[in-house]
Amino acid sequence: MNAQPLNDPGTPRGCPFGHDTERTRLYGPEAATDPRGIYERLRKEHGSVAPVLLEGDIPAWLVLGYRDSRRVLDNPLSFPRDARIWRDWREGRVAENSPLVPMLAWRPDCVSQDGEAHRRLRGAVSDGLQSAADRGVRRHATHFANKQIDSFADSGRADLVADYADLLPMLVVARLLGLAEAEGRRLVESCAQVMKGGEDAVMHDGVIREIFGELAERRRSEPGSDLATGLLEHHAALDHDEVVAHLRVVLIAAHVTTSLLARVLELVLTDPARLSGLISGQLNISAVVEEAMWNSPPLAVLPGRFAASDVELGGHRIEEGDLLVLGLAPGNLDPEVRPDPDVSVHGNQAHLAFGAGPHECPGQNIGMSIIEVAVDVLLHRLPGLRLAVPPEELGSTASTWMSLLDSLPVEFQV
Repeated sequence: MNAQPLNDPGTPRGCPFGHDTERTRLYGPEAATDPRGIYERLRKEHGSVAPVLLEGDIPAWLVLGYRDSRRVLDNPLSFPRDARIWRDWREGRVAENSPLVPMLAWRPDCVSQDGEAHRRLRGAVSDGLQSAADRGVRRHATHFANKQIDSFADSGRADLVADYADLLPMLVVARLLGLAEAEGRRLVESCAQVMKGGEDAVMHDGVIREIFGELAERRRSEPGSDLATGLLEHHAALDHDEVVAHLRVVLIAAHVTTSLLARVLELVLTDPARLSGLISGQLNISAVVEEAMWNSPPLAVLPGRFAASDVELGGHRIEEGDLLVLGLAPGNLDPEVRPDPDVSVHGNQAHLAFGAGPHECPGQNIGMSIIEVAVDVLLHRLPGLRLAVPPEELGSTASTWMSLLDSLPVEFQV
């Protein structure tokens, strides 16, 4: 697929919304500081589906409604994940160095395909993840949780985002994939930049693929007990590019888990009742994780689906080849299914945080295990753990795809 930069990104040719339609950017200063405000304004103005612009002023439809998101996610024939039908890509309006490319472009992985190709590749990934889980996710999570805590335990204070949540899931999953710890730490920044977008996203995506290309080559001659070896030896007979692409997919998923862990820790530390309940064993961490997945899903916006033909969605005419991105965060707060967002969601797992349909995240159990261990080890290692600033001083910064907690400063007894 060859694409050239858009000459006039402000007025894309073939724009399905019409040049006079007001289109809201899902990137930039306002989107970074108040994504929820944008979602709610769009819901009031357009209903459950709204016309938006992504980086480079590329048009897309943002699906805000819970039921419409489920309709898209559950119907890959009408809304496939295959970006080769994306009209703006086919017609050369997306630059090859666009920050959208790492998130939306077609790749030889199960995320980019549907039908039999998807089943073949997803089967290999699911089998590999299950084998990895059987070999001790909790053991690796406990090891790296203690190692990270060791690095700040004597100081009496830490930032649980930068010092803990940003690193722990990445280190655990990198170990499961077959990488050395140093390589896992190197990939933390590259994954963050891919999800953040901006001019360096494609370069960092190349770093990830290069590291996994080298790993795949090593494992061909030196097999190990890891996901890379499992994919290479699987009966689905993945080729080199498919193995690399799926190692990348799993690592990106681990980066998304860092955001969920940070939000879970935020919920725990801003509510003394939750904190004491977890320490005493009266509260199960799964209930806190469930709340975080409803109110602050790790992916706020899921990329992307493409209309296979002209279709009506949310009262709008979606044209063949249009891009749709799924608002998981606004979908979870859709007043049609959740009229009072303050009502407890305990026991309700119908959130969109892991997606839905045939592409629902296959590694969610691994992510949950890492988070449970991370919280448990932290609370038992650090007596007197408490938030070091008033809760209202905690801030977030959003990209198109994620809303990330900036920091979580804490103090504890030494």
